[in-house]
Amino acid sequence: MGPLGWLFDATLTVAGYDILWREIVGNLFGLASAVGGLRRQVWAWPVGIVGNVLLFTVFLGGVFHTPQQTDLYGQAGRQVFFVAVSVYGWVRWRQSQRAALEHGAPADTPAVVPRWAGPRGWALIGTVAVVGTVGFAALFSALGSWGPWADAWIFVGSLLATYGMARGWIEFWLIWIAVDVVGVPLLLSAGYYPSAVLYVVYAGVVVYGFTVWFRARDEQPAAAVGERREVPA
Repeated sequence: MGPLGWLFDATLTVAGYDILWREIVGNLFGLASAVGGLRRQVWAWPVGIVGNVLLFTVFLGGVFHTPQQTDLYGQAGRQVFFVAVSVYGWVRWRQSQRAALEHGAPADTPAVVPRWAGPRGWALIGTVAVVGTVGFAALFSALGSWGPWADAWIFVGSLLATYGMARGWIEFWLIWIAVDVVGVPLLLSAGYYPSAVLYVVYAGVVVYGFTVWFRARDEQPAAAVGERREVPA
């Protein structure tokens, strides 16, 4: 059995429950991505994608024969969309950072400057949150998902938060808090204990991340600073 085969099948027994190592590893990658997002570093996106791929196989418990044998279609499906949105965020942040470096910004300059989404952004968030949750709850219920309404909100809220992070919207941290409030009880009831623990830990990171981004909202964009330096006195 190679390293990948071991990672796919290996389990850890805690208090009589078998827990997949790939669920633990996938969630650690997710936590590392959150820390990278807090610091506004481009590497947060590829690190998150690795975790998404691992967790996709975890949440389709009935398909991949995990210890829980429970299918959470919202949790699994969001990993696929996470990869797509993460590629978008990766490209967007790299372009922003490259532009800043071209204007003389330091190499460790954060990739984005936090800002509020504004009325149009709030309208988008509210509309997608309501319509998306109702629509996906119906879909997940038809598919036989465990807790379709909670699963639907976690799915939609997570996509909104990831998109908001890519855009540099401060509100994305608040959306993650709302996802955590619903996600922890759902994951505990379904037996995904490492993921539930991560949600609790992640909630602390999210609260701290919100304060960091809120304080950084008035930062001067690095590109603009570089442009000012090039102007003769």
